[in-house]
Amino acid sequence: MNELTNVFKVLSDETRLRIIMMVFQKKLCVCELCEVLKVSQSKISRNLSKLRDMNFVAFERREKFIFYSLKMDNRVLVSVVKDILDDIDEYPDLLEDQKKIIDIERVLKKCNFKHD
Repeated sequence: MNELTNVFKVLSDETRLRIIMMVFQKKLCVCELCEVLKVSQSKISRNLSKLRDMNFVAFERREKFIFYSLKMDNRVLVSVVKDILDDIDEYPDLLEDQKKIIDIERVLKKCNFKHD
C-alpha cells in the first residue's frame, strides 16, 4: 500500500508530475528540464532527488551530465503516465512540455553536450 500512496504523493506536485512525464518520453538532463519548465536548477535537482529516493527515476552519467529516465518497474506509475499521454491534449501544460522536448537539441548546445 505504501508504494501506491507514494505514487500519488509524487504525482500531486506539479513540477514532479511534469518531470515524470518528460523523463518517461526521453532521457533528459537537469539543464534540459530547467529550460523546459522555466524553473531553477536547484528546484529541479531537489525534485529529482525526491524521485531518486523513491526509486522512480534512473540516471546515467555522460561526461559531466547526468541524464534521467523513468524506471519502468512501477506498474502503477507507468500506467498512470501512459493514461495521461493517451489524453495529452486535455493537459495544455504537459502538451507544451512534450513539444519542447522534441526540439531539445538547442538547449544542450548551451550546455556544450551533443546527444547520441
